[in-house]
Amino acid sequence: MDAKVPTTLHEAVTYFSNPDNCIRTAIALRWPNGKVTCPTCGSTEVTLLATRRIWKCKTKHPKQQFSAKIGTIFEDSPIGLDKWFTAIWLISNCKNGVSSCEIARDLGVTQKTGWFMLHRVRKAMQAGTFEKVAGEFEVDESFIGGLARFMHKDKKAKITGTGGAGKAIVMGLLDRKTKKVRLRHVANTQRNKRKKSLRRTG
Repeated sequence: MDAKVPTTLHEAVTYFSNPDNCIRTAIALRWPNGKVTCPTCGSTEVTLLATRRIWKCKTKHPKQQFSAKIGTIFEDSPIGLDKWFTAIWLISNCKNGVSSCEIARDLGVTQKTGWFMLHRVRKAMQAGTFEKVAGEFEVDESFIGGLARFMHKDKKAKITGTGGAGKAIVMGLLDRKTKKVRLRHVANTQRNKRKKSLRRTG
């Protein structure tokens, strides 16, 4: 089930308007070897329910049925794969970048939705996978910046606290299974702020 790669925006819109083409693209992105795998048990013994465009695992366990969205950045979004894949085409093919307003106009969605899609796709491309962050992770933050004693007196005068005062805060997320590390700049170390950053990372 090889997925076609559209060469123009018109081709992308036309190609991804077909749900079957979206399924082919989803398989190519998520299961490059062509073997659809159950996200719950990891079995490749699955059956495609063609009329509903979902799969059913032959192993008996909860959540036997699953779609191409499950376990990906598309899972918790009501946006259709036709719009997601067209957005991915836009973002990956615009050499000078694309704005959320452009995505909104081209896909017929709101600017807020365009912004949401843009950041999800960028993060997925940065991570090298469209799979959603899941599993066990280690999280910590670090303060990046020079020592106060080496700063110019004008900059030193602006520092009113100790420790991380005046430094950039970087949060690190280590996937214990894959050993991949994700980094994100955060405004502060408050717990609710870090939770928001984790949600955006996922």
